[in-house]
Amino acid sequence: MKVGIISDTHNLLRPEVFTHFEGVEHILHAGDVGDADILAALQAIAPVTAVWGNTDGRPLLRTLPEVARVDLGGVAVVVVHGQQFGSPTPEKVVKEYADAGLVVFGHSHRAVIWEVGSTLAVNPGSAGPIRFEAAPTIAVAQLEDGRASAQLITLAVASR
Repeated sequence: MKVGIISDTHNLLRPEVFTHFEGVEHILHAGDVGDADILAALQAIAPVTAVWGNTDGRPLLRTLPEVARVDLGGVAVVVVHGQQFGSPTPEKVVKEYADAGLVVFGHSHRAVIWEVGSTLAVNPGSAGPIRFEAAPTIAVAQLEDGRASAQLITLAVASR
């Protein structure tokens, strides 16, 4: 199962996300969405599981959970923004959700894919406006036979 992973859009959905998410069967958004229209646009690609982030306003806080759990491709998946951990790291997040095969988080705007024990931790970085001089990124994961793998994708800066 191919899954798109995105975070920290902050009200900006870059056009190339649609190209890179072509063929995904599910999308995970790790918060700081911005406007609900971002989720509606992603929903046009595939079903979306999303959580709220620390900059999301009341409408999203009322409709999205702080932590989402979903089973995809036989993999237990947890999605969380990460502000709960201060500065989230793969180790901190996996320690809290060690029962998951894939933990997706954001908040730091720093992309990382790291295996902690048998859990894959993925922070897709920030897909929205440029902050901290980091290029915008997303990730695509493959979930098969109860295992997760993922790769980061750098988005074009010119499309800001």
